[in-house]
Amino acid sequence: MSSTPSPSASPGALARFLDGDVWHSFRSSPVAILAAVIALVCVVCAVFAEWVAPHNPFDLASLELMDSRLPPAWMEGGSRKYLLGTDDQGRDILSALMYGARISLFVGLASVLLSMLIGVGLGLLAGFVGGKVDAFIMRVCDVMLSFPSILVALLIDGVGRAMFPNAHDALAFLVLILAISLTGWVQYARTVRGSTLVERNKEYVQAARVIGVSPARIMRKHVLPNVLGPVLVLATIQVAAAIITEATLSFLGVGVPPTSPSLGTLIRVGNDFLFSGEWWITIWPGVMLVLIALSVNLLGDWLRDALNPRLR
Repeated sequence: MSSTPSPSASPGALARFLDGDVWHSFRSSPVAILAAVIALVCVVCAVFAEWVAPHNPFDLASLELMDSRLPPAWMEGGSRKYLLGTDDQGRDILSALMYGARISLFVGLASVLLSMLIGVGLGLLAGFVGGKVDAFIMRVCDVMLSFPSILVALLIDGVGRAMFPNAHDALAFLVLILAISLTGWVQYARTVRGSTLVERNKEYVQAARVIGVSPARIMRKHVLPNVLGPVLVLATIQVAAAIITEATLSFLGVGVPPTSPSLGTLIRVGNDFLFSGEWWITIWPGVMLVLIALSVNLLGDWLRDALNPRLR
C-alpha cells in the first residue's frame, strides 16, 4: 500500500527572509555590508559602554588632572592608558565617545519614533478622510516646511527651557526630543498621505467599506500596513538627520545637559582647544558623528533601493 507523501512544512519567517530579495540585495552590496558593520560597532559600543569602555569618563573620583590634554597613544607624550588621548579634564576620549554616542543615539531614535507616530497618524487621517481635514493638515505642513528645522528646534527648546528653568535632566531630554520631533513629522505625514490617497481607492478598501467595516479599522488594519514601506526607509534616513540636529543643538549649548554630554557637547568643548594644538579633543567626536550619520544614511539608501524593484 503506497503512502501519501506528507506536505512539506512551510518555511519559517527567518528562512523566507534569507531566501528573499532584500537579503540577496544586502549580500550583493559591499557598501551596505560595510555601513551595517560600522553602524553595528557604534551601536554595540554605545549600548554596552559600561563594559566596553576602558574608563568611566564621568566618574569624577577616577579623573586625574595631571593626565589632561594627553595626545593619542601613538604620538609623542601619549600614553597607552588613553588610546585616543584625553581632554582638558583628564577624561579618556575613547570612553567619552562611547558614552556620548549612547546619548546621541537615544535622542535620535526617540525623536524619530515620536515623529513617526505623529506624522503617520496625521498623514493617514489626511489621506483617508480628505476634504477640510486634509487641507488643514497639509497647510500646517507647508507652514512647518517654510521655516528651517534647526530654527524651529531652537525655538521649541528655548520655550521649553524658559517654562521649566529648573528642570532636571530627564525633563531636559524630553524637551530636546520634542523639539526635534516637531520638526521631523512633516516628511512622514506627506509621504503617508500620498500613499494613502492611492490605497483608499483600491478594491480591498472598497470591499471593506461595503461589508460595513468602520473607517478607523480600515485605516488601522488594511491601509496602514500597505503604506509602511516608504515610512521605514524615511525613518532610517531621518535617524541620521535627528542625530546631527541633536549634535547641532548641543554644540550651540541648548542640547543635552552638561552632566550628560553627547557627541555635540564633546565637539563644542574640544572646539576651544582646536587651535591650541589639542586637535584630538574635537576631531575624534566629529569623526564618530560622521561615521554614525554616514553609515545610517548609506543603509537608508540601500533599503530604499532594495524595497523598490524599479530602482534595482
